[in-house]
Amino acid sequence: MSLSLACFSQADDNVFIYRKGSVYSIMLAHTNLAFAKAIEEAFVKMPIPDKYNDHNLGKKVFYTQNKDLKIKDLKKHEGFIVNTNSDKDQMNDIDFLLQKQFVASRMLAKWFNRDKNSGVCNMDLIQKRGYDNVSNLDRRLAALSVRKEALLMDAGEELIGSTFILINDIRYLDKSSASGIAGGIVNATVNVYNATQGDYSFDSNDLGDMIKTLKGFNVKIDTYLYQLVWDELAEGLFYNSVYTEKTDEVKKTNFEKLRGDFSLVYIGKQESSGKTCSFLGISEDEPELMVLKACQRAFDENVANLQKNFEVFKIKSPLLSTDPIQCEIGLKEGVTPDSKFEVLEVVEDENGHVSYRRKGVIKPAKGQIWDNRFMAVEEGAENAEIGFTTFTKVSGGGFYPGMLVREIK
Repeated sequence: MSLSLACFSQADDNVFIYRKGSVYSIMLAHTNLAFAKAIEEAFVKMPIPDKYNDHNLGKKVFYTQNKDLKIKDLKKHEGFIVNTNSDKDQMNDIDFLLQKQFVASRMLAKWFNRDKNSGVCNMDLIQKRGYDNVSNLDRRLAALSVRKEALLMDAGEELIGSTFILINDIRYLDKSSASGIAGGIVNATVNVYNATQGDYSFDSNDLGDMIKTLKGFNVKIDTYLYQLVWDELAEGLFYNSVYTEKTDEVKKTNFEKLRGDFSLVYIGKQESSGKTCSFLGISEDEPELMVLKACQRAFDENVANLQKNFEVFKIKSPLLSTDPIQCEIGLKEGVTPDSKFEVLEVVEDENGHVSYRRKGVIKPAKGQIWDNRFMAVEEGAENAEIGFTTFTKVSGGGFYPGMLVREIK
């Protein structure tokens, strides 16, 4: 038996299970490249893409004085799992950073609200992200004959498995010289714990004067996408050896011993186009805002292309209405006149396991794509203030608000 969530739709649209992926976004800062400080300050202000949960671990910027990134056979690296048991000869410099920072175990600790002093965990974050609020969880329990713990573990399987880290190499793009886009990120010999801001001699020139001269500020970003591994092995290891809701010295110690057994897998890379960013709506006495806009636009471009290119990173967004068909996605998510989206119905079986059933296909209506890019309103962009994209039906039907849409590659 399966339960379509359509039966709840008329009473309370919020009851729909709309589970976002979660993202931790960091920057690898080149302390010896032009405008390093300005770019770093811009990145710190940049939010997580709003179609994902913020899984920030605290530190957003890691420093290096090296220009060159060591990546061996990048395409072959896809699917390579990073943990302390990784083959040192296969590891690249980003793997080295992730390993030394124990990022995978720290991501899991955040999911379970693990207290680092006592080792005590709970499922509060999973409940919040999986069901929005307690009443929605209670409705799920009332409709299904399952225990709360079983339902939360099922939600956790979907949520934790959709946890990602975005590693961003951002550098000033000198349109007059190829050197502006040359180089890379981190050398494996760098001390990744170093929080020193380094030498910003390249920033000694006045940023405002530079922008007045160039009439803009362009950056190029390489974004590397990794996914947290949450398979049967990792799940069993965490629940059996680490998870505890009361003080347990053995399980507290186990976490420290097992940190290196939790891992991330490399999904792929995206490089921004480096195209010129419009600075309409920004005065020349606001150079920091120009830098922020250039960085945000390039970052959003990479995120949108990663969503298109890698199935596991695709977003699902709920329909706002069906007459007309509208959804809160737009140019920032890479929607174009040629885009197509499947409409998905959320289905639960008797054990509370969630699956998605295609009900049809839609495409953007002509001239009705929302321009939700950063500062689109300020620059007076067309369709910047409509608040949603309107779609037309290609096939299927029986749509209702709260159904999810996902782009078809």
